[in-house]
Amino acid sequence: MAIKVFKPTTNARRNMSVVDYSGLSKVAPEKSLLAPLQKKSGRNSYGRITVRHRGGGNRRKYRIIDFKRQKFDIPATVKTIEYDPNRSAFIALVEYEDGTKSYIVAPEGVKVGDTVVSGANADIKAGNALPLDSIPVGTFVHNVELYPGRGAQLARSAGNMAQLMAKENGLALLRLPSGELRNVPINCMATVGQVSNGDHSNMKIGKAGRKRNMGWRPTVRGSVMNPNDHPHGGGEGKSPVGRPGPVTPWGKPALGYKTRKKKKQSDKLIVRRRNAK
Repeated sequence: MAIKVFKPTTNARRNMSVVDYSGLSKVAPEKSLLAPLQKKSGRNSYGRITVRHRGGGNRRKYRIIDFKRQKFDIPATVKTIEYDPNRSAFIALVEYEDGTKSYIVAPEGVKVGDTVVSGANADIKAGNALPLDSIPVGTFVHNVELYPGRGAQLARSAGNMAQLMAKENGLALLRLPSGELRNVPINCMATVGQVSNGDHSNMKIGKAGRKRNMGWRPTVRGSVMNPNDHPHGGGEGKSPVGRPGPVTPWGKPALGYKTRKKKKQSDKLIVRRRNAK
C-alpha cells in the first residue's frame, strides 16, 4: 500500500496523510467473526482511571483473529483483505476446504484468491504457518508463538517481521523487530513473511480530531501545570523540572527508568536485550 497525501486546503490537510486503502476488498466484515467491544476509557474494574488520556472515539467491533492456526494440512483460500480498526495491520478472511471461515493477520504480498495452509509440511511461502522446526534458518517470519499452543504473541503489528537465526537444543533463536535476540521453543508456530501495511508508520495524523476518533484525549505537559497538580509544575516562566530526572504526576521516575523485574523467569531465554550496546 502507498501513502496518500492531500492538497494543503487547510492547515490540517497540509500535514495529513493516510494509507491508500484502494487495494482492500470493498465488503462488510464477516458477521460470524465479530464480537462486541466495550469501551473502558482507561478505567479498571473499580472505575478508577489506570490509563490516562483515553476516552471517546468511534464505535468499533472486534474481529476475532485466529492466532493459533491449528487447522493443519487443510488448504484455505483468501476471500478478502480487510481493514481492522483494532490493529495497525490488515486482516485476511480465509475459507478452509471444510467451509470454516476465520480471520488471520494478512501477510505482505498475499492477494485475494491465494491459498494458505498450516502444518509442518507446508511450503515456505508468505501466509503459510509452520512450526519453527520446519522453517529454514534465515527465513523472515511473523505471528510467532512464545509458548506452544498459546497463540501468536511476537511480530504482529504492521510491517513487522522476525528472522530465524539458529536452531539448537530444542530452541529457535529469533531476531525480533526491536533488535532483541531471543530463544523460543522450536515447536512454536510461526507464519512465513512480513506483516502487511508496512507504510502505517509513515502516516501523519495531521489534526487533533483524528486522534480523538481513535479514542485518545488531550495530554497536558506537567511543566505547564501548577505545583499541586504535578511535580514539574510551578515557577516563573519556562522552568526546568527541578529534579534529577523527570517523574510521573505521582513522583515515580519516568522516561528511561527500568521497570523490568531483576530476576524475571524469561531472562534466561533472552540472548541480547534490545537496548544492549
